[in-house]
Amino acid sequence: MHKGEGSVDERHLDYAGAKMGMWIFLFTEILFFGGLFLLYSVYRMKYLAEFHSSAAELSVVLGTANTVILLTSSLFMALSIAFLRKGRRGLSLLFQLITIGLGLFFLVNKYFEWAEHIRQGIYPDSPVLLDMARGKIIFFSLYYVMTGLHGLHVLIGVTIIAVMAAFTRNETIGPLDFVKLENTGLYWHFVDIVWIYLFPLFYLIT
Repeated sequence: MHKGEGSVDERHLDYAGAKMGMWIFLFTEILFFGGLFLLYSVYRMKYLAEFHSSAAELSVVLGTANTVILLTSSLFMALSIAFLRKGRRGLSLLFQLITIGLGLFFLVNKYFEWAEHIRQGIYPDSPVLLDMARGKIIFFSLYYVMTGLHGLHVLIGVTIIAVMAAFTRNETIGPLDFVKLENTGLYWHFVDIVWIYLFPLFYLIT
């Protein structure tokens, strides 16, 4: 009996430690993206007109679609955690797979958006971009760097959720051991929040 109680205590300690570790990691990510947002703000104040004209060249339709996709994916991620905690493994797995699909859909949309800009010759260090005004060069450089880093985080998130889906299927995680999926959910929500800031900064400032 004492052994069983010890196991429960150890599980709670591991849970608290895992949660704390995830929040510390997310704090470092906030600092990282916060620095980029600060850099964006400084250059936007300096080159306001060029930033506005550059934003007009981005696709608000694709940007809006990607925002809806990520917000919807956050809902399904939250549902997957809730159902796992209730012991409904099948529904949890289903919602994890839907979240993965939505994340991949986001990346496909971003690929087509980038591909169109590249087709127009607008990409870092391209002759077309370097012939533009300095403010436009900075805008598109920040656009590629910040949306590219965000896309990388989405890809990492999709990969981690795929691992969690495998864990859910083989019962490595379950109603009494869901911290891994919960931490994955925190990471995914963070990725979505970053996009919520990126979307108006790059697409809605015209």
